[in-house]
Amino acid sequence: MPVGAGITEINFDGIPGPTHNYAGLARGNLAAERNAQLVANPREAALQGLHKMRTLASMGYAQAVLPPHERPLVPALRALGFGGNDANVIEAAGRDAPRLLAACSSAAAMWVANAATISASTETSDAKVHFTPANLVSHFHRSLEAATTTRVLRAIFEDARFVVHDALPSSAQFGDEGAANHTRFESSEDRGVDFLVYGRDTHDAAAPQPSRYPARQTRDASLAIARRHGLDPARTIIAQQAPDAIDAGVFHNDVIAVGAGRLLFCHARAWVKQMEVIDALHKAIGDGFRAVVVGDDDVTVDEAVDSYLFNSQLLPRDDGRWLLLAPSDVKAIPRVAAYLDRLIASNGPIAQMLTLDLRQSMRNGGGPACLRLRVPLTTDERNAVSARVFLDDALAADLERWINAHYRDRIAPSDLRDPKLLDESRRALDALTSLLALPSIYDFQQA
Repeated sequence: MPVGAGITEINFDGIPGPTHNYAGLARGNLAAERNAQLVANPREAALQGLHKMRTLASMGYAQAVLPPHERPLVPALRALGFGGNDANVIEAAGRDAPRLLAACSSAAAMWVANAATISASTETSDAKVHFTPANLVSHFHRSLEAATTTRVLRAIFEDARFVVHDALPSSAQFGDEGAANHTRFESSEDRGVDFLVYGRDTHDAAAPQPSRYPARQTRDASLAIARRHGLDPARTIIAQQAPDAIDAGVFHNDVIAVGAGRLLFCHARAWVKQMEVIDALHKAIGDGFRAVVVGDDDVTVDEAVDSYLFNSQLLPRDDGRWLLLAPSDVKAIPRVAAYLDRLIASNGPIAQMLTLDLRQSMRNGGGPACLRLRVPLTTDERNAVSARVFLDDALAADLERWINAHYRDRIAPSDLRDPKLLDESRRALDALTSLLALPSIYDFQQA
């Protein structure tokens, strides 16, 4: 559905990969830590993600897919000193460094909200769509994603209308976690307003900082993305996450807030100097801006993290109001469920709620918003994409057959030591690149 200025926001959802497992690798992601070492079901994870895509496509929302990454990533293990043939590498890592094998087997690239930050052509100085792949340097297992993400984006968005940059320098000063910390709003002038959120300022020792968990996104990274994308400073709002929210498990902004169009849905404890942030957004966006702010009396930050209330999607309806797509987990916490009942009954901007079972992803700390990368495109820009990534009935059916043919229904942490899993994953990804009409994008294909 169009969101203004001839732009349609297309949800590119990530497909959970064949090695989806619960290793508990992400510090500060409470769900991932809590569910570490459980047995995962990769097939169910992928089918749950596909069901989400099909549901939204059937309702008229533009939907596309992004492929999973190659895992286990043998080149990364070789770089860490494991030698021999591929099977030897897997067996040695599993025996001597199972934590490293788990990191190099992580399917976390499924959460494509972390894949990149995207700016629409209506906001950039050269009128092109700009992509900056996230370097994800805060965690080793996620830092492995940047190279493949860059290749995938350049394969899909290869036309001259698009600019896919390299990731920012891989240093703590430029820690970048992608669109999980970026929201594009529409203004009353039918131009976008970019909202960038960071966790720490590496230059200001006196700035508030979390004390328990790391702040992953830096101010330097957010500023660098705004500069390289050619964003208008007057239409770019940069805010800092509240440190106490990070310490409560809000590792990305999309765990505490979601926005779309001219609507913001957030918790009252999301940002430092929150009222100033909302006032700045109101001034930049103009008439029609609405902020639905949830206080502790309704939902605490801990309840928001446990339910992933704000890791939801806001989707426009034809009547000008909004649909909230939330994880089914919001129904399991009584105060959150009661708040949502009041919200929908209040005749406010959010008129409808849809919940979906994404349990396989949620156990690793990724809800509906984590699974999608919003790409704002004009009709001409969409038509310039030749890859078979836009979801229709035929592609959905092909993906379902592909998942059922290639995915296991059980992976325990100890199963990562099985060299056969590497062969199964590579065969699956090789078939998928053909299905999606993509060139060779994986290390094993290029080798």
